[in-house]
Amino acid sequence: MNYDLVIFDWDGTVMDSTGRIVSCMHLAADDLALPSLPDQTVRDIIGLGLPEAIATLYPVLGAADIDRMRDRYAFHFIEAESTPSALYPGAETVLCQLLELDMKLAVATGKSRKGLQRVWSNTGLDRYFHASRCADESRSKPEPHMVLELLDEMAIPASRAIVVGDTTFDLEMARNAGVDRVAVSYGAHPVDRLLPCEPLAVIDKLNDLLPLLGVDELIMESQ
Repeated sequence: MNYDLVIFDWDGTVMDSTGRIVSCMHLAADDLALPSLPDQTVRDIIGLGLPEAIATLYPVLGAADIDRMRDRYAFHFIEAESTPSALYPGAETVLCQLLELDMKLAVATGKSRKGLQRVWSNTGLDRYFHASRCADESRSKPEPHMVLELLDEMAIPASRAIVVGDTTFDLEMARNAGVDRVAVSYGAHPVDRLLPCEPLAVIDKLNDLLPLLGVDELIMESQ
């Protein structure tokens, strides 16, 4: 598989933040006296832009209440981020090795730009990425716009890019953009939901991405 660009989802793919997202959504719902939803129901909307996620969870809400809940969610999430979420095991190693081979790396996330920048400021992980797109500056997943804009910005054809994500929204975004995709099994959506999106592979840890790209062999040869 020959690619020049790897586009990562963030929450549930690179950063182990799905539990925090669920908890903060519950807290925001409590603030608005909304009914409690099962954890898996909340996990199912991870990957969407925040307004779209709230509207999916609580379709009775009007625009003003969606804005109120978005503000409460952001409040609780920022509070929780005083302790940054952990990266998934091997995530930073994978990013380092891909950069060593001069691959371009990007992020397409349902987070807002402020949210992604806050995480990057807390962790310094922005140094690994050449470009990024967030849900509040493009169309929400599963629309293809974030991927298409990244391809255009970096002058890379769809045939030379691949998306890595943990939700059907990630994989459908990639498929709608005509881009190959790899699913991770450890994130928000279960594998049986990911398979109909026709990923090239389902991996159980991020390190397993490297053999798919031929990276491990290349690194061994260079040592």
